[in-house]
Amino acid sequence: MLEKIEKLQIVSLGILIGLALVVSTKMAASTIQKNEISVTGSAFEIVKSDKGSFNFDIEVKKPTRQEAYKTAQENLKVVKQFLKDKKIEKIEVKTPNAYAVYKNDSRGYSTNEVDHYNYTQPVSVSADNVELIKEVSADIAGLINQGIVINVYTPSYDYSKLPDLKVTLLEKASNDARKRAESMLKPSHNHVGKISAVRMGVYQITPVDSTDVSDMGINDASSIDKKVTAVANVTFRIK
Repeated sequence: MLEKIEKLQIVSLGILIGLALVVSTKMAASTIQKNEISVTGSAFEIVKSDKGSFNFDIEVKKPTRQEAYKTAQENLKVVKQFLKDKKIEKIEVKTPNAYAVYKNDSRGYSTNEVDHYNYTQPVSVSADNVELIKEVSADIAGLINQGIVINVYTPSYDYSKLPDLKVTLLEKASNDARKRAESMLKPSHNHVGKISAVRMGVYQITPVDSTDVSDMGINDASSIDKKVTAVANVTFRIK
């Protein structure tokens, strides 16, 4: 009886040892597969826009289409001269839009009788001098003192070297990720190895003081000074 119990114990011990070896092997394999660290790094740079533009409409209301057109052309000449005096050389006159506005009857319903014609002449201007664009976009509405109605839209400012900057910032963001990984592994006496994967995040182009971020990225065009931020998620091997 004792002999049978001893054999049973030996068999049980063998099974336990076998299971331990299997578990140990699986744990070792899992450790090797996960012998990596993923870190997000970032980098930013403050830049000043080097191109600017804005759009505006010259609006005219006259009893006839011919009068509306004539007045709009006269106003356009004045506006062009104003822009040239301000040293704005890139002026694009776009396709105008004219439509009739009909009178309403006593009940408020539209009739077939024309009240007046609206004539809208869109114009776009641009310059490499962003401060000039900012100044002119604010001053041009003052032509209303000459009887010219102008609707001015928000200026747009761009940085022409953005493609090159994005490449530089991505490199800096990757280096930042490596430094972060080194700091995280230092207590365990491990070291950062080669890069096994890199995933570039979206760029955030915002006003300098803004803290806004978006999963889709931000591309601010309303500010002259911009903060361009790049993010990179980098996976390193651990050695």
